[in-house]
Amino acid sequence: MQNTKQHYGWITITLHWLIASVIIGLFALGYWMVDLGYYDPWYTQGPDIHRSIGVVLFGLMIVMFVAQIIQTRPKSLDNHSKFEKVAGGLTHKLLYLLVVMVLFSGYLISTADGRAIEVFKLITVPSLGTLFNNQVDIAGFVHQYLSYTMMVLALIHALAALKHHFIDKDKTLTRMLGYKK
Repeated sequence: MQNTKQHYGWITITLHWLIASVIIGLFALGYWMVDLGYYDPWYTQGPDIHRSIGVVLFGLMIVMFVAQIIQTRPKSLDNHSKFEKVAGGLTHKLLYLLVVMVLFSGYLISTADGRAIEVFKLITVPSLGTLFNNQVDIAGFVHQYLSYTMMVLALIHALAALKHHFIDKDKTLTRMLGYKK
């Protein structure tokens, strides 16, 4: 369940893949729903689902941050160069920052009119209202372009893992898949 110095535990592995799947799903839903017409039945339902899943993602990110604080972090593999270690660390930190910024900008878009976010009609996240002029437009611009940036960085992250697996033939990818050999 827990990380060791050599391997990731199931908590970290599950959170990694769950969060990655949710982010990709949110991106796809967001990309699809921007072209919905006013009379489309998904015009309000799509954004409601997007916001609800976004709040769930925020909760998952908190769980992941706590798990990272309380768990051991596996060591980098011996064959990783100094550049790979630094680039990998910076990439992870930037991905976390982007996720938080995209979530926050989405919150600012959704609550600028003073309405709370209803999360699957189970809980309500209150609004802070309008915090600055043109909040919806500015937060919308930030949300969109940081989302694209996050997807590009996630693709680079995935390609780096595949490079480690197929070219370097090391355990970088298999450790995040749960293999311990």
